[in-house]
Amino acid sequence: MSKITINIDGKEVQTQEGEFILNAARANDIFIPAICYLTRCSPTLACRICLVEADGKQVYACNAKSKDGMKITTSTENIEKERRAIMEVYDVNHPLQCGVCDQSGECELQNYTLEMGVDSQSYAVKDVDRSDIDWGHLHYNPGLCIVCERCVTTCKDMIGDSSFKTVPRGADALEAEFKESMPKDAYAMWNKLNKSLIGLTSGEEMLDCTSCGECAAVCPVGALVDTHFIYKSNAWELTQIPATCGHCSAGCQISYDVKHTSIENTEDKIYRVMNEWNYVSLCGAGRYGFDYQNKVESKDKVAFANAVEAFKKADTIEFTSTITNEEAYILQSLKEKLGLKLINSEAKSFQTFLNDYSEISGTKLYGNNLQNTHNSNFVISVGTALKSDNPNARYALNNSMTVNKGAGLYFHPVKDPIIEGLGKSIMTVSHAPLQEEAALYLVLDLFGNKEKLPSDVTDYLASFHSEKTITVTETIKEEVIEIVKVTKVNEETGEEEEVEEEKKKMVPKKVSKEVQVDDNRLLEILGADDNFMEALEKNLKKKDTFALIAGPDLYDHPNSKNLARLLGLIEKYSDFEITMIPTLTNSLGVALICELDDTKGSFTVGYNVQADFTLSALGDGDLDMPAINQQEGTLTSINKRVNPTNAAIGYKGYELNDIANELGLKAKNIVDYTISLPTASGFKAQNFDDLPNHYDNDGSEHRGYVLENVKVKTLSDESVEKFSDEKLTLNQGGQATFIIYLANPVRQFTEFTHKTTNLDEVGGLYMSEEFLSKSDLNEGDSVKVKSERGELIVNIVSDNKISGDIALLPTFDSKINSGAVISGYRFATASIEKV
Repeated sequence: MSKITINIDGKEVQTQEGEFILNAARANDIFIPAICYLTRCSPTLACRICLVEADGKQVYACNAKSKDGMKITTSTENIEKERRAIMEVYDVNHPLQCGVCDQSGECELQNYTLEMGVDSQSYAVKDVDRSDIDWGHLHYNPGLCIVCERCVTTCKDMIGDSSFKTVPRGADALEAEFKESMPKDAYAMWNKLNKSLIGLTSGEEMLDCTSCGECAAVCPVGALVDTHFIYKSNAWELTQIPATCGHCSAGCQISYDVKHTSIENTEDKIYRVMNEWNYVSLCGAGRYGFDYQNKVESKDKVAFANAVEAFKKADTIEFTSTITNEEAYILQSLKEKLGLKLINSEAKSFQTFLNDYSEISGTKLYGNNLQNTHNSNFVISVGTALKSDNPNARYALNNSMTVNKGAGLYFHPVKDPIIEGLGKSIMTVSHAPLQEEAALYLVLDLFGNKEKLPSDVTDYLASFHSEKTITVTETIKEEVIEIVKVTKVNEETGEEEEVEEEKKKMVPKKVSKEVQVDDNRLLEILGADDNFMEALEKNLKKKDTFALIAGPDLYDHPNSKNLARLLGLIEKYSDFEITMIPTLTNSLGVALICELDDTKGSFTVGYNVQADFTLSALGDGDLDMPAINQQEGTLTSINKRVNPTNAAIGYKGYELNDIANELGLKAKNIVDYTISLPTASGFKAQNFDDLPNHYDNDGSEHRGYVLENVKVKTLSDESVEKFSDEKLTLNQGGQATFIIYLANPVRQFTEFTHKTTNLDEVGGLYMSEEFLSKSDLNEGDSVKVKSERGELIVNIVSDNKISGDIALLPTFDSKINSGAVISGYRFATASIEKV
């Protein structure tokens, strides 16, 4: 799109051609009132309060697109009359309970009523019963609802659940005289409002969605409230602590809303999590999984002394990636000072994968991010259970399709009704495990520049193609002559008589013929539908921005090196930009900061990992450590952004920095290391306190900084290996086995999310309803899961967020030792027997 100039209230502003007037105004700090519109979603025209005059014609700023030279006036006498009437209508029968409403103090109805100077009421209508409704984790008060449809829009356009719709209110029709006496747009808005309320698309009594809570966050009034927050606090009592979500690698912007626990207990407590919902959406873990702090009353000097001695004795530190960049830097510094090994298996796999990829790409990091993916119009996902590995990646895929009228291609062995439900333009291919290479070869074959690809690669791709003869049936029009009887007047007698006439007629006829077509064996290997190419051709029409999301299934794949090189070739020789999903919260930061080892020594200190001596923020170790919501520091996100986070809850115990100081490193605060993060890996020498943490009105993100994508030397050899047709064997020693996949349910990531109050998912072996219906197993059954690696006992959990016959084994519940049956590649075969 080209840059254009428009004039708003006498101010010349630059914007993109076709940008909505409302967005152009907001980006230039020009106020136009709007209630129903959300920046990243499609307009609904529900509130109509964003009326402006464009080139002399009254239009809606949320829906009217900018044109070069357009002159816009945001306020005229008629517009102000409409806006005031609209606000009066919104206030009709609205309960006078602001003093106890959860939204009071941050209510847009309050704000706009005052903004428009509404000090009297001109309209009235008989009300209907609008009793409160419990939807599980959400509470709906129809009496407060103004039917702005924000919840409907964000759930459809941003999240992809499409859980809400408008339903009949059951009210009497407005009196006819209102249509004549009221301003036109105010009447139209009231007429719709009077007919509608919000209901569930499922028709059920309880919400069955991915439980992100974004609908409650965007609600401008108190109609939708998180159940856990009802009547807990007034908005003005809460202190907002800007932070970064510590659960997955999305690095979402959040604020912890904090105040004292009670009159008797003055300690701070997190009451809720909020977000800048115009620019970022949260998943349920980020919104509801906030109270995972490690409560420590005092410093345990004996345990601290033991920890210092353990470090002096140790030859290995094993840790997870649920730590800050600064903590990772300390661990690396201790490695260098004390000659220790650093073990972090998932970060090591990701680190190796990035290094293999860079040999082809020439850059240390992948080239894309989720924001650009969100702005693309054709997105491919390979090697990730998108909805649970990184929910914001799913949101980007969904938003690409809904707002950008894009299309998507989702490769994964686990059938996912959530992904399949994103719309008609999503194509899903449920290939067998171990066939991820075939998926990437297919992408390279379909979209790679064959003139620039290495010749051995194009030759290999060509080997999958052959011609085959197929019989196709088509309908043609054939001319036939039929004899029909018609009544005519005899010219001689003047009497009517019936005569026969010939009549030509075109009739459809099916004919078969043999044609030569390209037979791509990759499609057969992947189990794609017969109409795959036809559907793909249709979905690719008018698509010009391409993104590919790669995930953790690839990093521990037996042929991970080849997969990494294939991604490098795709990014280098096609129009696709690559985003890789780091496995855990700060896997990317750890991979860039730490020199990780493959094997550990004889004595290990664990950090959030059980070891010979354990430091733990989970409260289950030899010395307590603070959780991420109790620390200052930075986290490196999937978007290659180094984001600052702040402590929401106090911590009275020892920190890793205290141990480091005792061992010879010197820093007053752990964030003193922020400036020292390795610039050779793309970090910048910036002090923690200098890092910004906000968004501009145009959506520009100013949080921390973006890593420099450091150039690295490429290999002249760009060859890739032929992939194997190997698949997981479903019969071991004559015993029937099933495929098990290492993945968590929606809203769970680690033991930290499992620890929280509001995330109540039960750990177990997750099976689809379809799987259970075909077996003799039932939810709650205790089963023994046995693989070549080992076995464990676990209970069956029915999960309607998956389908097909692959079972999921989680990692978030420490009581389930999933490592006993799966290690490395996320898929394995195992027998499942009742016990």
